[in-house]
Amino acid sequence: MTPRLKAVPLRRSGVKEKILHIDRLSKGFHTANGYVSVLDNVRFQAEGGELIAILGRSGCGKSTLLKIVGGFIPPGSGKVLLNGSPVRSPGPDRCVIFQEDALFPWLTVQENIAFGLRGQKQDKRSKAHQVERFLGLVGLSEFRDYLPRALSGGMKQRVALARVLILQPQVLLMDEPFASLDAQSREEMQNLLLSLWQELGHTILFVTHDVSEAVILADRILLMDKSPGRIREEIGLNLLRPRERESGALLDFSRRLHQALRD
Repeated sequence: MTPRLKAVPLRRSGVKEKILHIDRLSKGFHTANGYVSVLDNVRFQAEGGELIAILGRSGCGKSTLLKIVGGFIPPGSGKVLLNGSPVRSPGPDRCVIFQEDALFPWLTVQENIAFGLRGQKQDKRSKAHQVERFLGLVGLSEFRDYLPRALSGGMKQRVALARVLILQPQVLLMDEPFASLDAQSREEMQNLLLSLWQELGHTILFVTHDVSEAVILADRILLMDKSPGRIREEIGLNLLRPRERESGALLDFSRRLHQALRD
């Protein structure tokens, strides 16, 4: 198995504050066949601006973990702390991107992006400026007046990204957001995410079962076992950015992770 390595993302230097603490987290559910333990004693921390991939096979509790961090479901035991405060419910400091884009079909691209700013104490000019900025960041300025039904899958996910990032969350939770896209669109979205992350500096928890995606994106990979879900190993990546998808180092790292998932 690949030894743990120190992450070296190019854009950051110095010691970063650990803003997210997951401590002894466990979760189970009652079913018709009895009690099923989904997560067991999961613990890790995330620095401000760190991109962490949570990697594991289907059924290992990755999505359940993300829902607990997002405040959508409570833990069975343990706790989640953001900046030292317990997470008990959803909040604008933690935004989620799911595999389905969940756009409002009756709103245009710019209206979907602006939706989260409703109720905020900003004047119309300031809100319009922010919408314009995020339209540009995701490359959709020319599509501002399109409805979601006129967009491709990749473009819809661009809108979904802009709609949450305009809220300036501290933590972005991503649950296999590119899994339904074709290979080319998926690669484009991965590159876009890295570009936005470099510019905006969010902490990202990225759930995936795709080894190559984890290696392309992450500073650190949490490798999960299943039944119940546990973190088997934390793996730092010493692959400099930007990462060449066909480089020998990246392919070698991916091969070792594939083997680890089979073990």
